[in-house]
Amino acid sequence: MPAPRRYVTEAIVLSRFDYGEADRILTLITPAGGKIKAIAKGIRKPTSRIGGSVEPFAELRLALAHGRTFDVITQVEVLHPWLRMRDDLVSFGTASYVAELANGTLEERHGAESIYLLLKRAYEILDAGMAAGRVARWFEVHLADELGVRPEVDRCVECGRLLEADERYRWMPPLGGVLCERCPGPPFERAGLSLEGLKLLKAYLRLDVEALAALRVRPETEREVEIAMREFLAYSLDRRPRSLAFLDEVRAGSLVAPVG
Repeated sequence: MPAPRRYVTEAIVLSRFDYGEADRILTLITPAGGKIKAIAKGIRKPTSRIGGSVEPFAELRLALAHGRTFDVITQVEVLHPWLRMRDDLVSFGTASYVAELANGTLEERHGAESIYLLLKRAYEILDAGMAAGRVARWFEVHLADELGVRPEVDRCVECGRLLEADERYRWMPPLGGVLCERCPGPPFERAGLSLEGLKLLKAYLRLDVEALAALRVRPETEREVEIAMREFLAYSLDRRPRSLAFLDEVRAGSLVAPVG
């Protein structure tokens, strides 16, 4: 029996671009269908019924019809608009960053419910006001875990020995985690990771978001872990998201206008 031509699914828009005179091509993440590309025909016309609904950073319920090249969006219902995170540029940049990370790790037409739920939860806590940097780190470590490249923070990645609290260690993204002081490697000055940084990495892997939101951490430690995870993802996922440049500009104060 052939699959039905029309179907309904929850979806989050990962990216979009204009196509032709009035259409728009969307890259979507869906729980059962994974990443799909769909076309919203006539969406850029003033008379479009769905023009203001198919936006990034919202959970949608879409009715689609299978097409030859792209599936066609026929109806849209906004389930969760997550409007508050659009009003702050750092939150907006962070939302773009985690969407780009998710987009880059997904294959088209492969089920991705765990990644979908992870992205949805990131948007929920970002919209609720959790610090954007902590949302990004939480998403990074759990995305890596879902993809099977969880960073090793308890044992030496070379010899497998359980790390001791009073020893020095080095952060080695190409190897997948922490290298102990007994194994050969680069100088500690070049690859050192503070005890506070290691503890924070462990917290992101083990604590729920409520506990993470309540942590008191020095800004220097937050920055250390941010750099560590950027290096780790660059090696393990083989990509450096373009949205990071925008996010860094915003945080440096180069861009100050609110998002409309």
